[in-house]
Amino acid sequence: MTAFLVGLAASLLALAGLVLDGGLALATKVQAAGAAEAAARAGAQAIDLATYRSDSRLQLEPAEAVQKARAHLSAAGVDGKVSVSGNTVTVVVTASQRTQLLDLVGISSIEVQATGHASPHRSVTTSGP
Repeated sequence: MTAFLVGLAASLLALAGLVLDGGLALATKVQAAGAAEAAARAGAQAIDLATYRSDSRLQLEPAEAVQKARAHLSAAGVDGKVSVSGNTVTVVVTASQRTQLLDLVGISSIEVQATGHASPHRSVTTSGP
């Protein structure tokens, strides 16, 4: 009977750890996704103005887009990888969430990764009805 209760208690503790630490990891992923999307949008604002003024094409300045996205990540206090392909800025943020209960079974942290994409678009220029 004692072995059964010890096993049951350990199972309940592991289940509680999955719920608590899984929720914390999910919250960390949501924050990472927000940071990645915001940084990608910041990078997508690096429009090549000379090209836009000459033929109205929206084209990114890749070096400036990377710099703006990295600056946004730095201001948010997160690390990430930034790349520009054509007119799309891609930001990948990796974050780590320390566990509280799962640390008792040897899992000390949970890694999460989120990706954000953005590209420049023109705003709406016509008024509604």
